Amino acid sequence: MAPTATALALSSGHQMPAVGLGVWRMDPPAIRGLIHSAIRAGYRHFDCAAYYQNEAEVGDALLEALEIGLVKREDLFITTKLWNSDHGHVVEACKDSLKKLRLDYLDLYLVHFPLATKHTGVGTTDSALGDDGVLDIDTTISLETTWHAMEDLVSMGLVRSIGISNYNIFLTRDCLAYAKVKPAVNQIEVHPYFQRESLVKFCQKHGICVTAHTPLSGSTANTERFGSVSCLDDPVIKSLAEKYGKTPVQLVLRWGIQRNTVVIPKTSKVERMEENLAVFDFDISGEDMERIKALDRNYRTNNPAKFWGVDLYA
Repeated sequence: MAPTATALALSSGHQMPAVGLGVWRMDPPAIRGLIHSAIRAGYRHFDCAAYYQNEAEVGDALLEALEIGLVKREDLFITTKLWNSDHGHVVEACKDSLKKLRLDYLDLYLVHFPLATKHTGVGTTDSALGDDGVLDIDTTISLETTWHAMEDLVSMGLVRSIGISNYNIFLTRDCLAYAKVKPAVNQIEVHPYFQRESLVKFCQKHGICVTAHTPLSGSTANTERFGSVSCLDDPVIKSLAEKYGKTPVQLVLRWGIQRNTVVIPKTSKVERMEENLAVFDFDISGEDMERIKALDRNYRTNNPAKFWGVDLYA
């Protein structure tokens, strides 16, 4: 069997590392040490978002890493995302993220969710709720309008690749229909309990790379935040991990990579960072991939409906 690629080719002509480090809910004071440790461990792909409210700390850490020669800018792949409240202010929001991240350009900029909400000031990333406790969705800004503004970022040289996040098949299909620059990536929740075979196949058939956020079904973070169940405790996952001499985390990440998706696990532990990268030295057999396939529960763990008063996926 040919060795598994450590990077995936994007339709934009750029390469995206197959494993990245997500910085969601990473404690700002700890970010400098964590980013530098990650770079030393071999990470070159970092997944950020305006909504995470830590772009400035990530930017300071990256700038210092570049200045001390820990890594070169051209070897990094930095993603960040447009928040819902900035759909009508795409260029300003992108420039705000670039300023905070201390970068001249982004490798990838994503539309974080397929909806515009009430604007609360560039970079403030509020999720404004109306008097009824339901998210204030702005029905005057279409996703097509947002996407064409995203395309402007490419022609301006601010962004190398653009993409979407949390889009289903219908919304992705529409984006392909109106796009002059097609989305290079769709970042969606994917893990053994939420495999989304149809959406993954659709994206890959149309040249859109799938990035799996929450690739470990959120484990501790989502259990605390959403009360969800982790696939890492599944007896099949545990027994297969033992069979391959790997941890359940490594088995699940390897499963994602063998589906030709990019995985971006989040951790704030250096030993976990190293563990999450050690997934290129084994192959899960076709038979065992089928065993994992049988675990699908169509079980979404990351569900902002808990905070927004409306289920966007209904």
